[in-house]
Amino acid sequence: MEPNVLLESLIDEAGVSRAGLAGHVNQAGRSRGLCLRYEHTAVARWLKGQRPRGQVPDLICEVLARRLDRPVTLDDIGMGVSGTHTPAREAGLSGFVEHATALWRSDEQQRPHLATTPAVSGTMAVMPVWEWENPPEDADVSRPGPPRVSTADIAMLRAARAHYEQMYRKAGGIATKSRIVGFLNAETAPLLRGGYSDATGRRLHRAAAGLVAVAGICAYDSDAHGLAQRYFHQALRLAKASGDRGLGAYVIALLVNQSLHLGEFRRSVAFAEAALRAAGPHITPALATDLHAMQAKAYAELGDHRGALECIGRAEAEAGRIGSGDEPDETGYVQPGLVNIQVAEALLCLGDLAAAREHATAAVRSPAHDRGTVHRLATLTRLELLQGEADRAARTASEMAERARGVESQRLRDRLRSVRSHLAASGSADAAAAAVLIEGALRVPL
Repeated sequence: MEPNVLLESLIDEAGVSRAGLAGHVNQAGRSRGLCLRYEHTAVARWLKGQRPRGQVPDLICEVLARRLDRPVTLDDIGMGVSGTHTPAREAGLSGFVEHATALWRSDEQQRPHLATTPAVSGTMAVMPVWEWENPPEDADVSRPGPPRVSTADIAMLRAARAHYEQMYRKAGGIATKSRIVGFLNAETAPLLRGGYSDATGRRLHRAAAGLVAVAGICAYDSDAHGLAQRYFHQALRLAKASGDRGLGAYVIALLVNQSLHLGEFRRSVAFAEAALRAAGPHITPALATDLHAMQAKAYAELGDHRGALECIGRAEAEAGRIGSGDEPDETGYVQPGLVNIQVAEALLCLGDLAAAREHATAAVRSPAHDRGTVHRLATLTRLELLQGEADRAARTASEMAERARGVESQRLRDRLRSVRSHLAASGSADAAAAAVLIEGALRVPL
C-alpha cells in the first residue's frame, strides 16, 4: 500500500478532522440503513492506502462533497478502479495535475509517512519510464479558464528552478526541500490549473518539470527515497507533456543515479539505455556523458569489466564534445571533473586502483562547487588509504571535512561516515586526527 495523498488533501481542504470524518461517514451510513462504527484509526488506515469495503468509499465522497460544496468522485479520493496511482494515460493530464499537486500539499504539511515510504520496484518503478518513451503523446496540452498563464509566469518558474538548484548545492537538500515544495504549492500549482494555449502549456510544463525534478533531488538528498522517486516520476510526466525529449532524458538520469544508490544496478543500466535511445538526437553531450558514466559504474558493480570499460570510453568521448553555452540549464551539474570521478569510482569497483586514483586526482583539481568537491575528496581519500598512504589520506579527508561544514545533506553525511570509518581502521595517528575532524562536522545537527 502507498499513502493516499488525494484523500488526505481533500480532508484538509474540507477542514474536518479524522475523527470528524469518521463520525460523518457513520451518520451518512445510518441514512442508508448501515450500522457503521468508524473511528479516527480507520481514517488513518484509509490514508495509508487501505480501501474500505462496500458503500463506504461512496459515503466518503458524499461527506466531502457536502462540505466542499462540489461533486467528489472515487477517483478524487484515490479510491477509483486504479487506486491512488492512476497511470497518467488513464487519468489524463488534468487528472495527473490533481494527483501531483495533492502530493505537494501533503509534503508541505510534512506528513510523516511521505518521508518514510520506500521507493517502489518492479513494474511500478519501470512503468513511468516506459510511458514516457512510448506513445501516445499529448496532442494538445491547452487548458481553458482564468488565470491566463503568461510568458512572465514561465520565466518566473525557470528563475526559481535555478535559484533552488543553487541553494541545494550550497546548503543541501534538507535545507532546500521545504522551500521549493512551498513554491510548488504557492506558485506552480495555480499556474498548472490556469488557462493556456498548447504552445504556452508546453513551455509551462517544461518549467514545472525542472522545478519538480529539483524537489526530487532534495528529497533524495534527505534520504526520503519513496518521495524522491514520486517527484522524479512526476517530472517525467511533465516533461512528456512539454514535448522536450532531452528534458525527459535528464529526469531519467536522476532515476539512474537513485537506482545506483539503492543498489538496483540492472535497472540503472536499463534506464540509461532508455534515455539514450528515446532522446536520440535531442540528448546533449553533457547528459550523454553522465548517462554513460553511470552505466559504467553499474556494470562495474555487476562485475562486467567489458561493459564498464566500453561505457567509460563512451563517456570520455562525449565529454570531449561538451561546448560552453550549448547545454540547457538542467545539465549544468555536468561540470569539469565529473566524468573523472564517475570513472574513478567505476575503476575502484573493478580493482584498478592506480587508474582510479589518477582520475580522482584530476577530478579534485577541476573546479567544482563545495558539494561536488566533498564527494571527489571522499573518493580520493579512499583510494589513498587503499594504496597505503594514510598520512596523505588524512590531509585529503581534513579538507573534505572543512568543505562539508554547513551543508545539510544526508548523502554527504553518508560519505563522511564512510571515510571516518576507513580512517579509523588505518591505524595512522594523522588519520585518527582527521577522523576526529569528521566527527566534529557530523555533530552539526541537520
